[in-house]
Amino acid sequence: MLSYAVAVKLLDENPAKLIANPEPKRRELRVFETWAEVEAVADEFDRRYRAIPIVGCATGLRPGEWIALERRDVDYRDSLFHVRRVFTDGRVKMYGKQDGSLRTVPLPEVALEALDAMPRRIDTPLLFPAPRGDHLNLHRWRAREWNPAVRAAGLEHRPPYALRHTFASFAIAGGASLFVLARIMGTSAEQLDRTYGHLLPDSLETVRVAFDAFVSGERGQLRADERG
Repeated sequence: MLSYAVAVKLLDENPAKLIANPEPKRRELRVFETWAEVEAVADEFDRRYRAIPIVGCATGLRPGEWIALERRDVDYRDSLFHVRRVFTDGRVKMYGKQDGSLRTVPLPEVALEALDAMPRRIDTPLLFPAPRGDHLNLHRWRAREWNPAVRAAGLEHRPPYALRHTFASFAIAGGASLFVLARIMGTSAEQLDRTYGHLLPDSLETVRVAFDAFVSGERGQLRADERG
């Protein structure tokens, strides 16, 4: 509005430009510190929902994405999830071909094991359906299932989105690059850097060791070839 006032000659200059606009403080991310904590929460669910904490933390999917998953989205042969849609505002939204959220996500063994242990339902195509076979209502599920499970596991409160944050923090600690992580999580490397960049120093040593190990192997092979 003030810029418009300057443009139409109502003001000589925009007084708002004289006000400092500091970088907002980074919000503290609530994550699970260890995999044992994730399993402790999963153990507090009944068989219908026990796989959700495991799958959410092992894949980095948003809650609306794992709620919208269907059985046909699981590729057991190649250990993949095909993320094609999201459940938001009470309806399913399909991801478009140009949408970065439309993606394929690797399924770790621990996630496959959790899915195999789930009870089978033939009355719904959904992977994690509500009792009546429709989509879970995240607000109600969080209050009735998630929060009691976190408390029963002896942990401080954290929202279901903490599973996605935990996936990112574990992956970064393991040496994953932000570029690869951005593709898996369906976001941009810039957004990941703003959200999780402060975790990168913890992973620098891991990357250095991995690089040294690779170069050492290459140099060892070169010397062996020279001797041969």
